[in-house]
Amino acid sequence: MKEKIYQSMIELTNGRWSSVILKGFVQSKLSKRIIPSYIKYFNISLQEITSNMDDFSSLHDFFIRHVKNESRPIIGSEKAIISPVDATVEKIGDITAEGIFHVKGKTYTLHNMLGSEKIAEQYVRGKYIVLYLSPAEYHRIHAPVNGKVIRQYVLGKKSYPVNKWGLMYGKNTISGNYRLLTELEMPNNKNCFFIKVGAMFVNSIELTNKSVEWSKGEEVGYFSFGSTVVMFFSEESIEIAATIREGQFLRMGELVANML
Repeated sequence: MKEKIYQSMIELTNGRWSSVILKGFVQSKLSKRIIPSYIKYFNISLQEITSNMDDFSSLHDFFIRHVKNESRPIIGSEKAIISPVDATVEKIGDITAEGIFHVKGKTYTLHNMLGSEKIAEQYVRGKYIVLYLSPAEYHRIHAPVNGKVIRQYVLGKKSYPVNKWGLMYGKNTISGNYRLLTELEMPNNKNCFFIKVGAMFVNSIELTNKSVEWSKGEEVGYFSFGSTVVMFFSEESIEIAATIREGQFLRMGELVANML
């Protein structure tokens, strides 16, 4: 019953005009007035921010803020795969031989997530990681590994909430949301998918790096609202770091896995 009610309420509020209004407000000068309250509510540290508070012209400006490089050191090991964002580890697991993976008790398929049966076949029996960014976090996106961009494309139209309630009660929240998919060839000649999933009714995932060669830790884009990152790794390509556990908060640059 909770699931039905939640889905009905989200569908009623997630329309074209509600998205336009929300996006318009957070990008307006008027929204600058609520930045202090936003900082207080989410207990955001200002010490790592590179700009002065007066420099932010809107809440959106603050949301996509830059932070000092020294506040996000990058793991230097050549085999290391880093967290591309500041986020909480929602799920780590194995992809089944049928191309199935699970998040918050819901079943998803590689086919639906990637939009192609042929591409999905390359990731069966691989590994996956799901990372959730709350509205409080640093929302710039960075390359998780040195890699060559094989393909990049967009799937989905609407964006539903991807917080714990959205993942538990939403309908195909991850595989149905607007998402930007990037497939990378890693230095060990294995492939990974780096999927940026939109959220909060607004399909706002911006690329700031459109080169075909990515360097680990460099900025490649940003989210405009709370969002989720999903990473798939092909079979026998990586080993999840022993230090990582579900529910753990990671900063961009910290270790999530090592290439085999």
